[in-house]
Amino acid sequence: MDSVARLSLNQITTERASLGETVDACARHGVPYVAVWRHKLAEVGLDRAARLVRDAGVRVSSVCRGGMFPAPTPAERAARLEDNRRAVDEAAALGAEVLVLVCGPAPDRDIAAARRMVADGIAELAPYARERGVRLGIEPLHPAFAAERSCITTLREARCLAERFDPATVGIVADVYHIWWDPEVCDEIARAAGRLVGFHVSDWLVPVRDILMNRGMMGDGVIELRALRTAVEQAGYAAGPIEVEIMNEAVWNTPLDTLLPLIKERYLACV
Repeated sequence: MDSVARLSLNQITTERASLGETVDACARHGVPYVAVWRHKLAEVGLDRAARLVRDAGVRVSSVCRGGMFPAPTPAERAARLEDNRRAVDEAAALGAEVLVLVCGPAPDRDIAAARRMVADGIAELAPYARERGVRLGIEPLHPAFAAERSCITTLREARCLAERFDPATVGIVADVYHIWWDPEVCDEIARAAGRLVGFHVSDWLVPVRDILMNRGMMGDGVIELRALRTAVEQAGYAAGPIEVEIMNEAVWNTPLDTLLPLIKERYLACV
């Protein structure tokens, strides 16, 4: 674990910076990958974004986010599916192999119906993604986000959903922040062998003050990061990018030329 060859800077970690500033910082500090968020992509436009990444010599590990499939009306669900097709096109144009799916919450109190909408949405999107060479990565979120961001909340649930589809097109993104607490986490990672398309790292800080913004720098919290990395590698994800994804105001306010060396240091020491 003495190399940063797999290290990716997830762009939400540098939320205060533009895409251009982020990829330039990656190039300066020898971070080979960046994960692009669509709201940052929209700021510069797809063509310019592709040039920025290419000129910096940085590869795109994933695009975030697709998903958000559940909606109260058929027209709204169709609009969300169309937005997911645009997200697939953006991932393809940037050379990203993975579109991360944050699947979406229930539009009412019927979470079971929302889960069916997610499955239906992925079924409709998968052929489009396959044609464009983009894999869909279902990212289960911590159960605390079930009401606002995703009705898919455990690795088991994500695995069972992904298993309905061709593994070449639909897989699972394992984010330590969302799965570390699960007593079945390592067993479920093993069961997901051949389905893992992404691995995201950060840390869980205590005490928790704001669960959305509670992610910390690796080594500052309670997650046993190396055990989870070992598990995903034993399950076949042994060469793909490892994304550092941190939502934290203090991290966001850290200058890039201070932040990226720290990320590399903690990645090498803790991941």
